Parts: sequence; structure tokens; C-alpha cells
Amino acid sequence: MRTDLLALTADSLAALTNRGLVKRATRELDSVAPRLRADPDGTVHGEFPDGPAASLPPGGLDAGRCTCGATGICRHLVGVILAYQRAGRPGEGLPARRADQPGEDLSAGQEVGEPGVERPPGRPPVPWSPGQVTDDELTARIGTRMMAAARRAEQAGYTARVRRATAANPVPQVELATATVRFLVPGDLGFVHTDTVAGNRDEVVALAVWAFRAADDRHPEVPDVRVDVGGVEAGTGSGLERALTLAATVLHEGATHLGQSLETTVADVRRHLDDAGLRWPLLAVDDLAEQLAAYHDRGAHYRPELLAGHIAELHARHRAVIRPNATLRSSVLGTAEAAETPLRRARLDSLGCRIRALGNQRIAEVYLVHGAGSMVLVLRRHWDGDADGAELSRRRVATTTLGALAAGNLVTESAVRSANRTVRLATGRIAKTTVSPSRGNWDELPPSLVATDFTGLARELDALPPQPIRPRVEAELVRVVAVAGVESVTYTPGDQRLDAVITDRAGNPVTVAATHTSAAPGRLDALAAVFAGTEGELRFVSGIVRRTAGSVVIEPVGLAVEDRVIVPDLRPAGSSVGLAVADATPREPLLAALADTRDLLAEAPHRGLSHLPPSYGDRLADAAQRLTALGLHRVAQAVTAFGATLTHGRDQATEQTWADAYLRLELALDLC
Repeated sequence: MRTDLLALTADSLAALTNRGLVKRATRELDSVAPRLRADPDGTVHGEFPDGPAASLPPGGLDAGRCTCGATGICRHLVGVILAYQRAGRPGEGLPARRADQPGEDLSAGQEVGEPGVERPPGRPPVPWSPGQVTDDELTARIGTRMMAAARRAEQAGYTARVRRATAANPVPQVELATATVRFLVPGDLGFVHTDTVAGNRDEVVALAVWAFRAADDRHPEVPDVRVDVGGVEAGTGSGLERALTLAATVLHEGATHLGQSLETTVADVRRHLDDAGLRWPLLAVDDLAEQLAAYHDRGAHYRPELLAGHIAELHARHRAVIRPNATLRSSVLGTAEAAETPLRRARLDSLGCRIRALGNQRIAEVYLVHGAGSMVLVLRRHWDGDADGAELSRRRVATTTLGALAAGNLVTESAVRSANRTVRLATGRIAKTTVSPSRGNWDELPPSLVATDFTGLARELDALPPQPIRPRVEAELVRVVAVAGVESVTYTPGDQRLDAVITDRAGNPVTVAATHTSAAPGRLDALAAVFAGTEGELRFVSGIVRRTAGSVVIEPVGLAVEDRVIVPDLRPAGSSVGLAVADATPREPLLAALADTRDLLAEAPHRGLSHLPPSYGDRLADAAQRLTALGLHRVAQAVTAFGATLTHGRDQATEQTWADAYLRLELALDLC
């Protein structure tokens, strides 16, 4: 009996092929069925009335053959699987489809009857773990060359999210940095689905198996867990020594005193980090260099606190992996993350778009859900000029417009995903990309991306690791929230901000907050109209979630209203809906003290430790006293320690105390 074919669900078949092919094969099977027979080696043959004959030997769908002449997997191969599932077990005496075609001699093959009653859905998951696959089985499947490549990745170290089979989702899966691997049939590597193209698939299958082994060994009872696999043991160095030397130079000299001579040093550090596969520190160095360049070019996006944050991040990542009992090293350093990974045929559901102004540029960021990987990707486009969102919505992106893409569903074979979860459409294969309008059925998205319980969303945000050591992925906190009701809508003129309080079914609130920008002048008008109910029933809001003063806030990028998706940033400015005017929110004393002290510490890398004025120490003392009065004693102590090292000479100890103080301030701000 071919238990592998019986184990395939409709969703599994759709993942291995596409849903349209499965639907067509099902329709044809309902009208006329193939004649089936099974060989002693397990090969299943299907003969169709219109002539084609398909065969499926053990080893996966790719091993199937059909005489219809179609390239790749055809509807006849899918039809043979569906017919075999409906037939039940071979040899049960089910009636043959045609009496004038007797079955094969059972010594040469085993007759399988007409499709009968379908097998009952919802069978419980088989208690099997992909970690039980042996290395010999892996080598037999993917070959020695791919095994050697996988071993190199393991030696560099990587982080994986392991999700075990459950009754709700009986398919175990592993999320790697550049691929998601799903084991569709227990014990059979021929039915493993990944979202990478051929040539890269085999390596990630081995990495996924080893991730399951690590999870089975360390966390056998945890259904959803992150594990660190392979890599260098903690305490043997971080590999960030050159990057820290660069950070020290910037901190001591300051952005205002550094010239173009630093470019050579930056290039050397980048090469070193890239060769070592330290992806997240490399991105931090890129951002640091971008801030320095923005200052010297008088760019509008230079901000001293961003420059300081990138320096502090390098210190945080270094400390996180050299401390005793350090865990998840590769999630902190991003070791051996592939810069780019081509995806197989992928369906991407748009959640909306955000338009930003950066000096003389307009930046559009389209947020796309990759359901097979349970993640949100970002497609980014830049245009020069001062066009607003409504004008940009008509600009071309691949084979469509920005407006259609931001409110549609994308099916493509030309997508290339980066480790930081940005995505681009490869040139030269644009003809293999299609876009259709979205009906806003966001309840069908992966459950991890859809929040129906706002208290659960708050707990998820609270459980996140500190920002400076989290993986550097785009759209990390983009979510969809289900709307049960709109409690209030207000407008704050001084801040040009609209706030809408929405609730879930239990009445728990979340605030949707949006601020006016000339790059998207229709943003607030569109949101006001939707929240007032003039556009129809609001079902979902998509956006970037965060914690602010103990509450959950979402910055909206898209709205599912009735059976369509509305993108506020791409709407033209319209007539305003009458809103209740709210008073300007006074600055919270705690947040104000933390933000002011952070800005004070950010002056150090801006001016340089070697060029700080004599009054700087007194200002640090005043800031520490203010923090102490508010009960932030440990943060105040860190600021005081930094001030003390300034008076005793500005050396490596000063760098460390500055990093201590800045990191404590950032963490305190994240918690407020």
C-alpha cells in the first residue's frame, strides 16, 4: 500500500503543484476516473479514457511520468493520486470502471478498483519527527555534494524555528532564514516542500532535518521552538572585533569630524563580515556607514540617535554571544545567512503599502504575505521627485501598477527573497508574474500573522527579545488584526494625528494611529471615511504593531473593507469626515526623561568623545538625577558611570560605559 499517496492532503498537493491544477484534476475525476493498477515495487499506474497514461513510482511526485506531453507535473499525475486515495486500499474488490478492460495479472501487478468513498478528512497527525531521518537517508536523497554544502552551513551555524505537527496543522515544518521546509508525508523525503528553486532545495532539506534533531534533543515537548544548530561554541569570540574597532573610531571622533578616509575601513569591515557570514552585524555596519554618508551629504535622513543605535547594536550583539551559556548565537549574528534565495512558484498576498518621503525621494514599501513561509516580505521601490501616493499608485512595478500590487494577490516565479525578508522580482522573468485583485480574505492567512485576540498580541510583543539583538528582518511586526468594533475616532490637530480605538470580540482595545505626511495626503481622509463606516463594513486592519505606554498601537498600511482592500497611503486627498478633536497629549514624564537622556548620549558619537564640551559632564549628572527622581535607578547609575569615565580619560572603558548607558536607555524606552 502506498501510504505516502494516502497521506497527501489537498493542501499538500496544492503546495507541490498549484491549487488550480488540483481543482481541475478533482473536477475531471468526478466525471470520469482512470483505471488504476499497482506494481509489486509500489509504482501506481493510471490509464485515462482520453489516452494518457501516468505512473507514480515511490520517491516523490517529481519521479512521476505521463504520456500527455506536459512539462513538469500534470493534472493526470495529480488525478492518479486523488483516484488512489478515493479507491482506498488496493485489492479490496472495488468494482472496476470498465468491464471490457480486465485487470492485470496479480503476479505482475495489483488491480485497483474504481474510486469509491473518499477517505475521511482530518486524520490525526502521525507521531513522527523529521529528526528521525538518518544522514544516510539524506545522502541517498540529495547526494554527497549537497550534503557537503549543508555541512558547511551547519559548521557556520544557523537558527531555525521548528513547528511540530498538531491536530490543526498535521504538517511539521521548519523556518530557516531563507526558506521554509514542510514535510508533507511522514518518513518520505520525496514529498518535502520548500519555497526555494531547484538547486537550493536539497541543501535546506538537510538543514531542516538537523534542526528537528536539535529540537527533539533539547525541547522534545515544545510544539513551536527556535533552536541554534551548529556553529562556533559561545565564548570563542564573536567575530565582530573589526566592526567594534570601527564603532570605536566613530564614537571617539564623531560624525562631525570624520572624513571620507573612513570609507576604506568600512569596506574592509564589510568584506570581513560578509566572508564570515555575519549577516546581521553586516547590515548594522551598512546602516552606520549610511548615516555617516547622510551627514556628510547633508541628507535629510541623518539622525544622531540612529547613528548611536547602530554603534550600540554592535556592542550588544558582541556581548550576547561571548557571555557564558550564550544561546541562539546565529540568530544574534545571522551566521551563514544566504544574501538572496530564489523562490519557487510563490503566491504573495498584499497587505497594503506605506509611502515615505526621504529628502527628494519617495519610497513605496509593499507588504506581501508569503503564506507557505508564514512571513511578511517587503517589496521596496524608490522614485525621485515629490509625487504623492495617489500619483505613485499609477507607477509601473513589474507587469502591473503600484496600486494594483498593493491591493492585490501576486503569483510569481521570479521572486527573490533576501535574508532580511525583502523581496524583489528578478528581471528577465517578468512574464511569469501575474496580479489579481484581493478580496481581503485575510482570515485565510497563517494564524501567526492574524490577531483575533488583542491580549494575545500584547503577550507576543512582550515576549520578544531586546531589539538590539533580534534578527534584522523587515516587516518583523507587521500583523493583521480582526476588527469587531470601532469604539472611538479622534483627531489631534497639533500632531496631525488620527487615533481610532478598535476592539476584538472580547472588547479588548487596540489603537490605530496614523500621522499626516505630504507624501500621502489622502491617508487620514481615507482612514476617517473607513472608520466612519461610509466605505462599508471594516473587517481587518493591517499594519506595524508596537507597544507604547503599555498599550498596543498599530500603524495602518491596509484595510479589508467588504470584499476589497483599501490602501490609505495611495488614496487622493478628499473631503474630511467630521471627527472629534482631541487635546494634545502631554509628554509623559518618564518617556520624556528617557528620550531626552538618549538624545544627550547620542551627542557622543555625533560630536565625538574627544570633542565633547566641558559642560557635557554636568548635563549627564542632571539627567541622572532626573532619572533617579522618577525611579529609574539602574539607568541613572549607568549614565553616572559613563560620566565618571569621561572625567578619568576617554579610553576603552569610556566606550563600554557609553554602550551600557545607551543600551539601558533603549531597552527602557522599548518597555515603556
